[in-house]
Amino acid sequence: MLSTTRAARPETAAESVMAAAEPRPAPGAAPPRTPLVARAAAELVGTAALVAVVVGSGIQATELTQDVGLQLLANSLATVFGLGVLIALLGPVSGAHFNPAVTLAEWWTARRGGAGVTAREVAVYVPAQVAGAIAGAVLADAMFGEPLVKWSTHDRSAGHLLLGEVVATAGLILLIFGLARTDRLRFAPVAIASYIGAAYWFTSSTSFANPAVTIGRAFSDTFAGIAPGSVPGFIGAQLAGAVVGLALVALIFMQGRADSRP
Repeated sequence: MLSTTRAARPETAAESVMAAAEPRPAPGAAPPRTPLVARAAAELVGTAALVAVVVGSGIQATELTQDVGLQLLANSLATVFGLGVLIALLGPVSGAHFNPAVTLAEWWTARRGGAGVTAREVAVYVPAQVAGAIAGAVLADAMFGEPLVKWSTHDRSAGHLLLGEVVATAGLILLIFGLARTDRLRFAPVAIASYIGAAYWFTSSTSFANPAVTIGRAFSDTFAGIAPGSVPGFIGAQLAGAVVGLALVALIFMQGRADSRP
């Protein structure tokens, strides 16, 4: 091991000139953003990996046990760990949305003066997320020898399930944007993964809370699937939940007025 007290190598004249010639950001300027193509790739790969975790762990669970409670436990634990890792890995690149509801909510807050994605970025992020979700479901099916594309027959159209999706998505949006408002996004990998794990159990719908994931899960007729006929209702409930979540963020984390008193 090299000694930490070793003297640094003197800088050559050429290196000094090169360093001086390198462009430096202006004081207070934001660092350059990751190219949009890289962010889109991160959203596609991240969403694909998330759906592969959800669908794959669901298939594995049903092959290992016939107990539905244990199947859901295995599915939720795999999702918690997988989602946490993906947010930690890809968050610095794209923000690790993996979710059109989150992307649209961020765009809305940016329209009203907050930081977030532009309309152009939304137009890139959302298709990447949907394509990634479909690819992830197909990949999971392939890994377990299932038909690559087989529409799910798991009907999830009951009203109480839609209410569960409203609650799950509202809670997710409240958590994400609440962390942002209080400058605690460093806790996002653990906090968001923990919330989704809990919502698997306390919501009647097992917390899809994600339009792209909902679409992807329709492509797999397995434990985690959803019938195509149930998809529009779930997406509508998720978008409604996003609106509720944003309203709660505005109410709970409203900016206080400066005190003009001496």
